[in-house]
Amino acid sequence: MPRFIIVLSILYIVFAFYGFQAFKTIFKTPIANAIYGILFLVALVFFVIKVAGYTPGDALQSSTAIAGGVFFAFMILALILGVFMLIEDIVRLFAFGYNKIVGLSEGQNEYLPNRRKFVSAIALGLASLPFGALLYGMYKGKYNYKVLKYQLEFDDLPEAFHGYQITQISDVHSGSFDDRNKVAYGIDLVNKQKSDVILFTGDLVNNKTDEMLPWVDLFSKLEAKDGVYSILGNHDYGDYTSWETEALKNQNLEDLKNLQKQMGFDLLLDEHRFLRKGDARIALLGVENWGRGRFKKAGDLQKAKEGISKEDFKILMSHDPSHWEDVVIHDDHHFHLTLSGHTHGMQFGVEIPGWVKWSPVKWRYKYWAGVYEELGQYINVNRGFGFIGYPGRVGIWPEISVITLKKKGLT
Repeated sequence: MPRFIIVLSILYIVFAFYGFQAFKTIFKTPIANAIYGILFLVALVFFVIKVAGYTPGDALQSSTAIAGGVFFAFMILALILGVFMLIEDIVRLFAFGYNKIVGLSEGQNEYLPNRRKFVSAIALGLASLPFGALLYGMYKGKYNYKVLKYQLEFDDLPEAFHGYQITQISDVHSGSFDDRNKVAYGIDLVNKQKSDVILFTGDLVNNKTDEMLPWVDLFSKLEAKDGVYSILGNHDYGDYTSWETEALKNQNLEDLKNLQKQMGFDLLLDEHRFLRKGDARIALLGVENWGRGRFKKAGDLQKAKEGISKEDFKILMSHDPSHWEDVVIHDDHHFHLTLSGHTHGMQFGVEIPGWVKWSPVKWRYKYWAGVYEELGQYINVNRGFGFIGYPGRVGIWPEISVITLKKKGLT
């Protein structure tokens, strides 16, 4: 059995046992306490059975992903309960020491105070929130597609492109899908936007081209008047799985490129196309993945912009938003709009329009979801169409971005 499973299982058992103290403080009946133990045990056994035989990088079966998600939800529940119990026990120990030194107060029978039911009730109530949210995210949230619409104004947008509409999707991660009807609904929702162009900003698969084969017919239905364009994301290169030979890995990438062409995607590999309306044009550029830190830096912006003038209106597709922050906005060309993905919004967070927008991923990426502007240039970071790892989404829903370009001064 892999070491990480043994470590997780031990932590899980410790958390579950300690969290049980809160549960039995509230519920005095043996039946309720037995249900707690049985549920935690079933979640642990399910996880160990399904995950023990999984090799990282292989296609993730739906049942394995669910086992991991349920295990994680129960661990969070037990952890929060345990933290409350630990804090209360520290207070009880101080009270024990005080009572030993000073003596018992009137009405006290024991030096060590009993656990307080209201503390356990608060702990269980707070722990139930993320627990329920994680289960809901697995059941409903991962296919809860949202169409988010933006209007961006530019002084130098060619007048012929005033009102031009772009639909962006990103991070499909087809190897994680487990519901054909809901994926088909998402594809239909993309087409219903009737945009002028559809742009896909990378991560079609988790690791291997084969993951996409069951979904080719659905994604081949994507259509727009000016076409469907795509780029590669960090997962598309097969870097996160084991290959018997480097040749097999390279062949997998070539197969993925060819598959995108078969689906009708125009894959841009450090190159550009011109979208035209009469004599007017805008430049559409696509670079291979370029990410900060350990992520692949294959993208070549200089190569992609060869043949483009500084006066051209430019839309850039680059999978990782750190490329925009570190390279693009400082380039001698002005890139009016960059489209990225990659972050998924961590598939977990809180978003209430006009009030709050938060996810733990903000501590890793400054630009992690939605539209940002720096130095007169815009980026839209799409929250992703699919999911990976945790088989769900909580608060950060799968996104279909619809961006309308406007020329300032025109209505």
